[in-house]
Amino acid sequence: MKLAETPEDFVVDEVPLYPPSGEGEHTFVRVEKRLCNTEQVAKALARAAGVRPRDVGYAGRKDRVAVTRQWFSVPGLDPAEALALESEGWKVLEATPHQHKLRTGQLRENRFELVVRELAAEELACAEARLPEIARNGFPNRFGPQRFGREGDNAERGLEILLSGRMGRDKRQSRFLVSAFQAKLFNGYLDRRTLPLDRVATGEVAWKHDSGATFLVEDEALENVRAEAFEISPSGPIIGTRMPRPEGSPGEDEAKWLSGWGLPDPLVPPRGLRLRGGRRPLRVRAADLAWEPVATDALRLVFRLPPGSYATVLIASVFGPADDSPQQPG
Repeated sequence: MKLAETPEDFVVDEVPLYPPSGEGEHTFVRVEKRLCNTEQVAKALARAAGVRPRDVGYAGRKDRVAVTRQWFSVPGLDPAEALALESEGWKVLEATPHQHKLRTGQLRENRFELVVRELAAEELACAEARLPEIARNGFPNRFGPQRFGREGDNAERGLEILLSGRMGRDKRQSRFLVSAFQAKLFNGYLDRRTLPLDRVATGEVAWKHDSGATFLVEDEALENVRAEAFEISPSGPIIGTRMPRPEGSPGEDEAKWLSGWGLPDPLVPPRGLRLRGGRRPLRVRAADLAWEPVATDALRLVFRLPPGSYATVLIASVFGPADDSPQQPG
């Protein structure tokens, strides 16, 4: 099984949290890129505007081996000049002024169109069985392998930053490395949990899918009716100074998992790193999930995911890890 045999097999369209206002000192630019990563585009936009790369904002990194359309904010860049910008692997599609810089996470959703190729007969049969189930009940909301870097050591480097109390020269990169460590802790907690993902327990921190709010479960029988309806889900830790904590047995288990990494409690981030933390649902649903054969050994999947959830994890939930899935965030 192969995912992203060509960039056109992995198409991502970023939907912003809000449209640009039409006036302000920053310019929101929508960029289409192919075989190009987000940092490369951000640096090129910074050069065009005569600003520092860290002044260019974006909501999230996108895969390199793909065709992706995403938004950037650039201070002081004339919209008319922005529309003329393009280079090998990318071009500007839209440019509109706005008052503020685009921040990480300011994203409504990502729309995906993927083609999975070289599927064996048993893999196609597996997909026919699993995809309807995933459409109904979602899939584990793991962080994908691309979060951990090409060498797979981003999380370890992030832990070193937290233990040493020192940020590197590249503050944006340091924040990304620490976020990889947060992701590793979340994935580990997800792997440890023994209850089904459509069940919550007394004392757990539950996630409301309609609002992103969280609350402590007091009546698990009552709340499990909502969990079965996919209104709520159990959540896992994203470590930080403002992370809501579970209570009772779930709280003890989570605290035991987190304490094994040698971090101080309460957590004190390095100077220059604002690490509020939070919670993340342990499962996610792919909205409008649809699929169709495009060859005797290939399927096209179309779906939408909330920010921070991974199409590659959905694919792995259906088929197992792909032979050539995207490995490096863009």
